[in-house]
Amino acid sequence: MEIVKHIEIPEKVDLSVQNSIVRVKGPKGEIEKTFGDPRFEKAIKLEVDENKFIVSTHSEKKKVKAMVGTIISHVNNMIIGVTKGYQYKLKIYSVHFPINITFKDKKIQIKNFIGEKTLRFAKAVGNVDVKIDKDEIIVSGINKEEVGHTCTNIEKATRLSKRDRRIFQDGIYLSGRYLQTGESI
Repeated sequence: MEIVKHIEIPEKVDLSVQNSIVRVKGPKGEIEKTFGDPRFEKAIKLEVDENKFIVSTHSEKKKVKAMVGTIISHVNNMIIGVTKGYQYKLKIYSVHFPINITFKDKKIQIKNFIGEKTLRFAKAVGNVDVKIDKDEIIVSGINKEEVGHTCTNIEKATRLSKRDRRIFQDGIYLSGRYLQTGESI
């Protein structure tokens, strides 16, 4: 029994497949992703037919069937990224001491977090834009994985351990995920 899943390719988007590399070009930029896992390489077929991206398999294995859905989801996220883009918002909470944040050279620098004299750093992953506006950080880009990974790095940089979270609520937390058009995800 053959499992086949497909997604429509919008007019503004150019999608190409070479071996197991998928390239998606759109008005906002270009994303390339490799789906070359040796466990699934021979079992899954990727192809472009006119205005459809098709993923198919003849395998009956659960993991192979699951990978078909995973590839479709990733390519759909890539298409949304190159047409609309992603924007995540983080909220800065500082109850005890005001937190100062700067962004330079792909690094987010956090000063005066709960009164610490040492600096904390978070790395911006890939090609993302980071804007700091008073008590809010906006991370935007075309690759959903890079935007999400950057937000995770920022949250982890202000994680507290060995303190009561009910009292020490200071930190930076994800407050919303949106498309750059303003739609909620």
